[in-house]
Amino acid sequence: MKRTLGVCYYPEHWPEDRWPLDAAQMVAAGLSWVRIGEFAWSRLEPAPGDLQFDWLDRAIDVLGTAGLKVILGTPTATPPRWMLERHPDMLAWDGEGRPRDFGSRRHYCFSHLGYRADAVRITRILAERYGANPHVAAWQTDNEYGCHDTSVSYSPAARSGFQIWLAARYGTVEALNAAWGNIFWSMEYGSFDEVDLPNLTVTEPNPAHVLDFRRYTSDQVVAFNRAQVEEIRAQSAAPIIHNYMGRETGFDHFDVGADLDVASWDSYPLGFLEDRSDMDDEWKRRFARQGDPDFQAFHHDLYRAVGRGRWWVMEQQPGPVNWAPYNPAPLPGMIRLWSHEAFAHGAESVVYFRWRQAPFAQEQMHAGLLRPDAEPAPALGEARQVADELSKLDGVETGPSAVGLVFDYISAWAWQAQPQGAAFDYFRLVFETYRGLRRLGLSVDILPPDTDDLSDHRLVLIPGLFAWPDALRSAVERFEGVCLAGPRTGSRTENFRIPDPLPPQMPGVPCIVERTETLRPDMPEPLVESGHLTVWRDCLSGAAPVIERTRDGLPARMGTARRQFLAGWPDEEAMGRILRDCAQEAGLETLDLQDGLRVRDCDAMRVVFNYSTDPCDISDLSGTSGDMLDPADVRWLHRG
Repeated sequence: MKRTLGVCYYPEHWPEDRWPLDAAQMVAAGLSWVRIGEFAWSRLEPAPGDLQFDWLDRAIDVLGTAGLKVILGTPTATPPRWMLERHPDMLAWDGEGRPRDFGSRRHYCFSHLGYRADAVRITRILAERYGANPHVAAWQTDNEYGCHDTSVSYSPAARSGFQIWLAARYGTVEALNAAWGNIFWSMEYGSFDEVDLPNLTVTEPNPAHVLDFRRYTSDQVVAFNRAQVEEIRAQSAAPIIHNYMGRETGFDHFDVGADLDVASWDSYPLGFLEDRSDMDDEWKRRFARQGDPDFQAFHHDLYRAVGRGRWWVMEQQPGPVNWAPYNPAPLPGMIRLWSHEAFAHGAESVVYFRWRQAPFAQEQMHAGLLRPDAEPAPALGEARQVADELSKLDGVETGPSAVGLVFDYISAWAWQAQPQGAAFDYFRLVFETYRGLRRLGLSVDILPPDTDDLSDHRLVLIPGLFAWPDALRSAVERFEGVCLAGPRTGSRTENFRIPDPLPPQMPGVPCIVERTETLRPDMPEPLVESGHLTVWRDCLSGAAPVIERTRDGLPARMGTARRQFLAGWPDEEAMGRILRDCAQEAGLETLDLQDGLRVRDCDAMRVVFNYSTDPCDISDLSGTSGDMLDPADVRWLHRG
């Protein structure tokens, strides 16, 4: 696979006589791709029906003639102001019942069919005009679905759409009442028209109601995206992509990805460390200029799964961003490290955001490869270095990893609806499991919840899964490797009921959860061997052997060496020990990596990354005594 670099560019922001110079400089920097158009609707159609595409024709021609391949974005994330006059009720509403108005971006409700029709219309016009253009080599639908908490809307359009969706799902209101358990608190409905949205209730709404609403809102994102994809496919054979976000669980990315050719995501390591990390201030200070050592890798692996093996980084942070609580500059070398890390996880392309820093509007403090005065910013040299090094990576492929980790968007919605403990967060549970595996030097494949074949893996982890899909349960029954599930896995049915017989109903582990407790941060439960259970604790009984106990004598793990249920949320010490035990049982070699050192195994190479600010000794990895890896450096080593 040939690996490439690209950049995001906004020709509408700059004088037209600047375009050829920019294009030539991009090519000189070793860039192959340029993404344009995703925010340009007001210039493409300044008034309803007044189509102004000549400037975009010229921009595509300038970029393509220079040797760049264009990724053309549909502009539907930023509908122009006149669109609100056409559809006054198109805005999304927040959970407090307030419209989210014009003046930034993503100001639409996915449920509004009138806006969806206009989004399809502009997509069709673009596809018909550029579908056969030789310079347009890929497409991007919209931009960052869910960004700014926009996948869930409580608008009148959402209410009407939800009622129609429920009628299709349940057929009769009696079936809905039975599925949701609406006999509780006299919540029974007489018709689907009576069902409101699960916000503004006196106390917590029915969790089954909340979960179905989240399913509905996710389906609206899927339908919105699919409608654009169908228009593009009718006119173009170029691959279609969407750029997802980090720690964004508002919709099911696997469902959206099923209609696309390539998954991509927007990687902002320093912004995400400050804005989306659960780690403490000391950790954030240590990695303030490098980013969390595992956050980017997790999303690389997640979106490789969403893209069924094909994925990109569509926006790579090149310097300070403008939107986090604190916005430091990257440590010199980190732009190069982040790029190589993406390629080590199988990326086809890394695209930097953006070419030139904007001197106006909301993102004027967001760095680019060029400064606002068009002089080179520090990241340009690192991008050029990566481009020069890419030829050495030809033929290096990323095959299946020995470890699989199940990630499920429905579980994230379910445990948001009913966390039971203030600290319970599904993403954090899965991510801490992933971090524990990475600290052991293990490479990981993220698996969707409907996975029906685990035979590529030797160790599979299933933390916090809401309900067992039939396909996954059958796959676990057939699996010949080591499987560790829990905590909370299998604790509900699809309709948000406690199962009968009691959970976890894990194949090969005859035990039940008699009761559950959630733990205060200041009352962790010690384990006999080492470490603690925190946050969540399932109290187990049954015929399965007890593998380990808490100090008060209750089972903490039950099952066999190859089928285990974990009865609580382990702290860092316990997580590392338990994962190491499981890996060794699966016959996997483990390492004991420093916090800043990480590895990723490809088919023929082992890639080593130093996220710390100090040199790291990698002698054991390279086989060369005294071999040191500098801060923010990366090394590709031949395996075997």
